[in-house]
Parts: sequence; C-alpha cells; structure tokens
Amino acid sequence: MIFTSKKYQFNQPFSGIPTIRLKKGFLFIALLFSSTEIFAQLRIGVGRQGAQSANGVSYERPQEYTISKITVSGVKFLDPNTLISVSGLNVNDKISIPGERISTAIRRLMEQGIIEDVAINIVKIEGGKVELDINLRERPRLNKFTFKGLRKGEIETVSDKVKSNKGKVITDALIKNIQLTIKKIYVDKGFLNTNVQIKQVSDTIRANNATLIVSIDKKKKVKINDIKLNGVEEMPDWRVLAKLKSTKIKAPLRIFTPSKFVPKKFEEDKQKLVEYYNKKGYRDAQVTSDSVYSPDGRNLNIVLNINEGHKFYYRKITWTGNYLRKTEDLQRILGVEKGDVYNPEDLNKRINGIPQGDVSSMYMDDGYLFFSCTPIEVAVDGDSIDIEMRIIEGKQATINRIILNGNTKTSDHVIMRELLTRPGQKFSKTELIESQQILARMNYFDPQKIEPKPIPQADGTVDIEYNVEEKPSDNIELSGGWGGLQGFVGTFGVVFNNFSAKNITNLNKWRPLPAGDGQKLALRVQASGRFYQTYSVSFTEPWLGGKKPNSFTVSVFHTSSDNRAYQRALERQYGANSPYLSMLGGASIYNGYFKNTGASLTYGKRLNWPDRNFSFNASLSYQRYNVDNSYFIPGFQKGVANDLSLITAISRYALDNPQFTRSGSQFTLSATFNPPYSILRGTPTTDKFKWIEGHKWMFDGDWYTPIVGKFILHAKANLGFLGKYSSGSDYSPFGRFILGGAGLGMQNAMNVGAELIGLRGYDEGVVHELSMDEAERYRKGEITLSRLGGLAYSKYTAEIRYPVSLNPQATIFLQVFAEAGNSWGSYKDINPFKLRRTAGVGARIFMPAFGLLGLDFGQGFDPIPGIPNRGLKSFTFSIGQQIR
Repeated sequence: MIFTSKKYQFNQPFSGIPTIRLKKGFLFIALLFSSTEIFAQLRIGVGRQGAQSANGVSYERPQEYTISKITVSGVKFLDPNTLISVSGLNVNDKISIPGERISTAIRRLMEQGIIEDVAINIVKIEGGKVELDINLRERPRLNKFTFKGLRKGEIETVSDKVKSNKGKVITDALIKNIQLTIKKIYVDKGFLNTNVQIKQVSDTIRANNATLIVSIDKKKKVKINDIKLNGVEEMPDWRVLAKLKSTKIKAPLRIFTPSKFVPKKFEEDKQKLVEYYNKKGYRDAQVTSDSVYSPDGRNLNIVLNINEGHKFYYRKITWTGNYLRKTEDLQRILGVEKGDVYNPEDLNKRINGIPQGDVSSMYMDDGYLFFSCTPIEVAVDGDSIDIEMRIIEGKQATINRIILNGNTKTSDHVIMRELLTRPGQKFSKTELIESQQILARMNYFDPQKIEPKPIPQADGTVDIEYNVEEKPSDNIELSGGWGGLQGFVGTFGVVFNNFSAKNITNLNKWRPLPAGDGQKLALRVQASGRFYQTYSVSFTEPWLGGKKPNSFTVSVFHTSSDNRAYQRALERQYGANSPYLSMLGGASIYNGYFKNTGASLTYGKRLNWPDRNFSFNASLSYQRYNVDNSYFIPGFQKGVANDLSLITAISRYALDNPQFTRSGSQFTLSATFNPPYSILRGTPTTDKFKWIEGHKWMFDGDWYTPIVGKFILHAKANLGFLGKYSSGSDYSPFGRFILGGAGLGMQNAMNVGAELIGLRGYDEGVVHELSMDEAERYRKGEITLSRLGGLAYSKYTAEIRYPVSLNPQATIFLQVFAEAGNSWGSYKDINPFKLRRTAGVGARIFMPAFGLLGLDFGQGFDPIPGIPNRGLKSFTFSIGQQIR
C-alpha cells in the first residue's frame, strides 16, 4: 500500500471498492487523507477477495499493527533519523492501517517545505507487526542564477541582492521572495511595471541542484506628469512641491532628482511635507488623502488633498523639576519667547541639539547623563499654546570604562590618547561629540560609521563604547610617461598615515609596513634620467614622548635639474650648429642647471585657548640653492644661495569630515622669517643673495556650511605677502607666489622655492600683473611669465558641492565654482579689485590608495594678452587636497 503527496496537489478522491495489488514483494496501500487540503490516489485492481486484501489489510475493517521497523529511502542530503522524528512515527508504536497516523505523518513531512514527494510503503506485515519505509524525493538546492534581459552592470547589482539564497532548498516561497526582491530593486528606481519570471532548470552536473533562470523585463520608467495640490492656501505651491524631495514632476533639466514614482519614497515625502508645515507653526496640518492614477497608461498624475489648519504661536513657557539650574538661565538658553511661531522640531533641537548651545548640554556637560526634559502642551487657546517643560535632573554620572570596537589596525592607545572622555571624569555630552569628531579627523576610520554609545551602569557610572570601522588611509602615487627628448619620466610616492616605527624590526607586523601607532612616513621619488630628479622623505611623530599631543616632524629633500643634458640631447638630434637649436634659445636657456637641497625640523603643539581646535607650529628650515645660468629664476641666474628660516603658524581646524566636509571652518596664519643679515652686517655686499633674507606672511581660510538639501557652500580666501627688512635690500627671488592652473607646478625643478597657487581656467603660473621693470625685461625676453612670481597675491573661491557617493572606498562629489585672483610684482601696483576671474564645474574623487583626484573645466573671463592661448586653459587635473 502507498500513501503519496506531491506539493500538496493530488488527483481526485477515489471512489468504489479498492483491491490490493502486489509488486516485487511489496504491498502498496493508498489511504484517503483526513485533511481537506490533501487527497490520495489508490492504485486499484479487481481481486477475487473483493474488499479484503491478500495480506488481511482491508479499507472496510482497519486493523491495528505494531511498528517493528522504520526505514527511509530516496534521500541524499537529509538526515534519516531527523525525518523519522518529524513524521511522528516511532518503533513499537501501535497504529491503525488504514488510519489517521499515516496521513498525519505525510502531512508533517510535507509541511517542512524541503520535500517534493512523500510515499510511505508497507514493506512487510508479520504477526501483527508492520515494517514501514518512508520514500522521499527531496527538493533541489539552488546552485546558481542566470539572468536575462539585463546589462552587465545591472546583473551585478541584482546578483548581489539575491546571492544569499544560493545553497537553499528551492521552494515556492523562495522563488516568490526572489521575485519580490528583484522587483523592489526596480520599483525603487521608478520601474513600477517590472515583470520578473523565474524558471527552474535541473543541474546536469550536480545532483539534486538546480539553476534559476530569471527573466527581467523592466518596462519603461514611470514618471510623474503632474502633481495637483488641493487645500494649499497659506503656502505657495512651488514651496510645497519643493518639499516632496523624491517625488518630482518630469522636466527636461531635472538632473539630480529625476522624475520617478517610488511608493515608499512617496509616503516619506508626505510625512516630510507635514513636518515642514509643523515647523512653520501649522500644528494640525495633514495630508488627508491622495490619489495616484495613470491618464495615459504610462506615466502618473498625483492629487494631494491637504488640510493646513491654522498657525499657532507660543504663549507661556513654564519649567518644573529644575532644582539645580535657575529657570531664567534655562529660558535664556532655550531662546523661545512669547509670540514666536510654534515649532516642535526647533524646540526639540534647543533642548537636545547642538552641544554647548542647548538645554541638555547645560546638565549633561556637568555629568547629568540621566537628565531629561519633556515639553508638554498644557493649554491650547485659539492660536496660542502654553508649554510646560518637565525636567528630571537625575544624578551625576562618572565614566567607568572606555570600550573600543572595530579598530583592527590602529592600536588602542592611539585612539585612547585622542579621546576627551576618560575614566574617572564626569560625563560630558560636548566632549563625547567632540571625541567623535576627533576620531573622524584622524582619517583612519569611516566617518559615517563612528558611533559613540554611552552605556549606563547600575552603580550610577557609565561605560562609553566607541564603535569604529577601519578604512584604508595610506596613499600611493605611481605614474610614468614619455617626455620626448627627456625620455621616460616616472614618479613613485607613498604616504603611510598610520605608521609604526617601534615595530619596524618585527617582520610579523609588516603588512606591507608596520602600522597602527599613528605616525606618518612619506616617501617620494620623481626622475627623468639626468634631466630632472627629486627625492624627499619625511617622518612625523604626533605624540612626542607619548604623553602630550606635541608633534615632531623631520624631512629632507633634494631636487636637481640639469639642462645641460637637455642641451646635449638637442645637439644629438638636430646637430650642434642647427638653426632650429638657435630658435629654441640655444645655450642661453638650455646650458645650465638647478639644484636644491634642504631639511627641516617642525614642532607642533595643540592649544586649549581660545578653544581646543587651535594649534601652533614652529619649523626650522634650511635650503641650499645651486644655480647656474638659470633662465627661469628672475634676479638669480648664477650662484649659491642659502635659505635659513624660521616658520611659525597658528591654525584652527574644526571640520566635521576631511573627505567631504559639510560644516566647519579652518584657517592658518603663517609667518616666515630669515635673519636680517643686511641690518646685522651694516654694509652692503656684492653677493647679496648668498644668504636669503626677508619675511613672508600668508593666510588661508576655509568655511563650509549646508545651504539646502545635500548642497554645501565652500568659501575660501588665500592671501600672501613677501617683505624685506630695509629699503636698501632686495626682495628674495625665492618664495614668490606663482598663480594659475592646478597649483601643482610644471613637473620640473624650475618651481622649487616658489609658492604654487592654483587658479582654474588659466594656464600654469601665468596670472601676474607685471611691474614696470618686469614688463621691460619680459619684453626683451629675459624672463618668462610662467615662472615670474609675485611679491603679493590674493585669491577668493566660492564652490557649491554635491555628494554623489560617500562610500569610503570611493568618495565622489561634484561642484560648481567661481574664482578670482591675481599676483603683483610691485606693491605700488596692487589693486585688490583687479582680479582674474573664472568659473566652471568639476568633480572630486577620493580613493584611499591615491588620495583626492580632481578634474575641473573652467572658463577664464579675463584673458592675458601676448601669450599663447591668451593664458586660458579649460581642463585642470589636480592630485591631493589643495590648500590654496
């Protein structure tokens, strides 16, 4: 006898009187299931015994048997003992055949969802005992997907969403979930009519495995033709529509928020619209109903019915429960007066918002972690609302432990020394938030994943848990190219921003170099044979001595450019007496060299006044210039110059994120001083530049602030001045300001000893107002504009930035910019209103391995006459975070 079930689908119930049929030693029996959802089919034949089987098994007279043995057949991956347990049948159980226990066993096995077919066979009946065999056919497991109807990039996206299903048993529910998952991907992109069909195909190689062939037809994206607003009277329609951030009417120039209808986003937009009304004082505003319909069968129309209500105002604010703080102090910090527009969101920010500027900080910065303040509407009279501020002050909490999670590379002590929250101190909300910002500035962790979490303890203390996620922080520069006569030009640079000097002898820590102690090691080499070579190395210890955040940096460098090698290459190619060589300038330009060797020691100290964001740096630097027949350095064509200088700088850094800053500011005021040799000597010398003298002042400032949505305004100002100690001395030919291009120089030594400032839309170094003397020398061809630096410069920039991706592996943002700047060769010619203007668009891509890469398209509005292309340059490529 056989009891069968296949996907809960069975043939029609049998009728008539069944008989028994024997086959290959097994007796097969079919029973009618007791469940109304399951049917069985009896294979019948006509026997002489009628309703009584040859073995005594009768449908009309069920008999009781004792199960003597249970076996499982047909399975390859499932555990037989588990299946027997699930069936509910056990050896020595007494069961009736036919009976309820058999049908229940089949039903229980099928309900597991991993069985495709079940049959319970009677193997043997002997002396009131019966042997049963549970014969199963397992459902196949999902081996792989095959996608049809998608592009390669789309296949990767969809595959990532459903790949977790691989290896699971294929069931109807699994297939349905996969369909819904894929459809949701495209519904969220506006393809509301996406059709997903899935076909199961057996795997010919792997037993009991199958492939799902997924056919996807996205159809066309559903856009929004029109949004009709009903009931809007107090607000202009355009402002209400602007608050529907993700639900926009289709328009030709809509780029950042294309028109599409996503049901989930639509619901969120309606909620945000109500919140906007609430912020404007419309406490009872609501979207009473909406209608979404398609007039043309393709795109949609939306109707929003809005009840604005009327505007409310604050009337009276009272405080209760405040024993430690005076009511007038709390009211002053809250800053809400009678007659102000009722705004629950703003009220909550004033209570639990910006550190040091809200009510909660007044308590929490003094350790009252358990403080709470709940505003309660105690009276509503007309358009006026009375608020009662109910305070629970709680007890002061001290910090018990600091717990660090996620720093797999950075050592614990590197993080702990930076934190402002320390065991034994009173809890402070401001210091907790500032500690989070400090961790972001370290640039070792993903700023989006830094999460400080206070954990109150039963004894009144608090543990603070900092959860971080390491991100790549090292940068590499690797490039090469062919430079004509110069041949191969190669560059290799690497910056290890989280280096560990103490582990340099421990080979087990080299991955590829020892890391985790917060030190910085930078190496850079650029060479083009004998034509041009530069080498530099620097090392920074941010905590000198390990007890205070006083940094110490050592750096050395050497640069050499031998134009004689270029001269010899020209002679080999064109001949020593070639007229073409004379046209290029001959020996007057190409028969010289330039060498610069230097080192510096820098000491940095963090300041606590005026606030913790200030720092002071002092650097002692020495450079030696060795120049012969230099056409490119005005006022210094031959000789050796020594530059001993003291550089001091005071700066304030308060940015929320170094990669994509949303708010904050930074500024630096620096001054460079050479000893006043001319004053000390008292008498002039013929070798006036043997020891460089003078002073230089520079200011760099940046401000960031959100303007609307994700758009960020970045304003920047940069100024510089070069001075001298006495009227009888000359300005230094080194350290001048070269303005134009990307501010990266022209990849040669001719820019060593100069301050390079970018100005997009113009060629490298061409933005300069000539003095009368410079103009005459320029007319005679004695100097080149692209190397002629100014004694003073100013530059102003405004950018609007928009983030495309904030993924730490590839941070991308777009920007539009306007810049203006100029440099002057004489102080008497300075005109702060005569600036070279430019505007354009650009993009920035931050990749951990290469740093910040920039590409800009700019249009200069003030061409420079007398030079190729009038000094204009449309495309600008930059590497690294540009200071100025």
